[in-house]
This record gives sequence, C-alpha cells and structure tokens, in this order.
Amino acid sequence: MNRSQLAGILTLLALILTACQPVSAPSAAEGNVEGDIGAPTTLIVAAHDSFSVSEDVVTEFETANNATVQFLTLGDAGEALNKMILSKQTPLADVFFGVDNTFLSRALDADLFAPYAAPALAVIPDVLKLDPQQRLLPVDYGFITLNADKAWFSQRGLALPATLDDLTAPEYKGLLVVENPATSSPGLAFLLATIDYFGEDGYLSFWEALRANDVLVADGWSAAYYDHFTVGSGGSGDRPLAVSYTTSPPADVLYASDGRTEPAGINVNLPGGAFRQIEFAGIVDGTEKRELAERWVDFMLSKRFQEDLPLQMFVYPALPDAELPDLFVQFAEQIDDPAEVEPAAIEANRETWIAAWTETMLR
Repeated sequence: MNRSQLAGILTLLALILTACQPVSAPSAAEGNVEGDIGAPTTLIVAAHDSFSVSEDVVTEFETANNATVQFLTLGDAGEALNKMILSKQTPLADVFFGVDNTFLSRALDADLFAPYAAPALAVIPDVLKLDPQQRLLPVDYGFITLNADKAWFSQRGLALPATLDDLTAPEYKGLLVVENPATSSPGLAFLLATIDYFGEDGYLSFWEALRANDVLVADGWSAAYYDHFTVGSGGSGDRPLAVSYTTSPPADVLYASDGRTEPAGINVNLPGGAFRQIEFAGIVDGTEKRELAERWVDFMLSKRFQEDLPLQMFVYPALPDAELPDLFVQFAEQIDDPAEVEPAAIEANRETWIAAWTETMLR
C-alpha cells in the first residue's frame, strides 16, 4: 500500500467516524436551519375590567405573530387610567385600552401614548376620531340612554315618557333609577347629557325636580340594572325606568333564562337624553415592543376583532363595515343626535359638575 492509498483510507475512516457522532440541537442563539422564529414575544395589554374578547380571536393573533398576549385588568375606566398615569415612569403595559371620551383629555394631557397612524383610521368615521395626533384610536362606541320595562307600562296603560321633563311629572314619580356620576360611567354620561340639554344654568333645576319626584340613585350600573330595574332584576326591583345602554335589549335576549326571543326592556330615546361613549386604545409611549404593539392595534381595528366586540362587550364596532350580529340589528339602536360635550370641557369641569350634583342629590 503506497502513501497516497493510506491517506485516502484514513480520510474515509475519519468521515465515517464523524458521521456516527451524535448531533446536538442548535442553541437558541444559533437558530434552526429550517428557519426557527424563536420563543413567542409577550405583549402586555392593560384594560378596564369590562374588557372582553373571545379566546379564539386572541389565539389567531398570537399564532400569526408568534406572540403571547397578556391582559392586565386595572379596575374601572377611571381607575385603570389613573394607574397608568401613576406608573408612567415604569409602564405597566405596551398597549392600553379603555380610555373613553369622558377621560380623553386627562389621558392625552398625561403624555402616556405615542402617535400611530393605523391604516384603519382612513375608514373610521370622523365623529369617533377625537385625537388629531392619533395617540388614542377609536375601537368601539355605544350610547347611554333610558331603558323601560315594556310590559310594566303596557299593563298599567301608562305612556312612556317623551321628554326629560316628563321624568319629573307626578305620573312618573318613583319610577326611575339612575347611577351616581361620581362612581359610574353611565351615571356621568347621563349627567353630561342633561348639562348639554339644559345648560349649566338649568341642569341642577332638572335634577332637583327629579329628586323631588323620588328618583333612586344607585352606586353603579350593575346595582341599578340588576337590583332595581324591573327587567334586570327579574321583577324583584321596583323601578321600570333605568339609565342604561341602547345595547341592553339585545343582551336581555341573549342572557334570558326563559328563552324569550324579544327583549323585556326597550330603549326610550328622549330628546337630549342620550350620550355617545367612545372607547380608545393607545400604544404606550416608550414600549420596547413597538412593532408588535402596532400589529395588535391594527388587529383590534380589523374585521375579525371588531365583529367579535358586539356580543362580548355590547358595544358598536368603530369599523363601519364590520358586520353586526342579528340581535344588534333587531334590538339595539343608534342615536343620530346624542348630547355633545367636548372632552376638554369635561376634563375642566368634571369635578365641579359632580360636586354640584352631589350637593343637590345626596346632601
């Protein structure tokens, strides 16, 4: 055997031995030759405690973006915003949902959010876009109005009220429950509607007349609707009129235990008695996950997410071509001329208005 033959045999043996060695898995740093995309990125989305979305909708986003979405609930809308403001230097989340138009100016003045010109803004109605700098983007909206127990009024032959002033008439004494504007979002919305309708010089006179007509003030919507409203309480309450939402009737049908196909409660949209509530989402300024945060906001404004909203939170989607469920089409209502109070005016006067209301109604 000559030297060249020996060298060839040794080389072949070396190749065989190498091929027989165990192959270790690539490290996370090395990645995978097939294109490993790494571990999912966690995106923290803070929201108020009424936020709800279907699990399969969230999973769809997570799968498409190799992400894990972690939801952080921070209390009601006002409480959640205050927690975000107090933690501004060490943000709690990458995205925040739940600022409404009654707290919009406070949120913007706190410089919490970064501008983002989401493509969907091009088709969202201008009436919902209240921040020209696009820091807070509209996701949904709804209307606070009066709900009535249809059967209660029919059985007694009593006409439904036609104006706000009717609520102070003797025939409606002791029939209405409202929410405290200091502790309730719909309560504040209804107060704002009366301020817009009667003016700052006249709204307290209206409330004084309501108090004289035995209006009941509940701390929050749940207590008003489920404890005192004759519809929500299943008849155990004694108030056939309640401040609620135009989307309460479809919820009444969906959750009815008796299988009813029509709501027991109906909307009573009095002139000047309705207020449009808009909810916004924003990317927290300084997030290290800006690109993923943008994708999430885009997803919130997509048809997939928007069409999930109505039966999750009983709100209207901001996207105009999102299809509404049949229950909304049949029983919910849009208000063409709701009360209009500028967010800046609300922020400047909220505490004064609430204090004056409290002095009038609870002292």
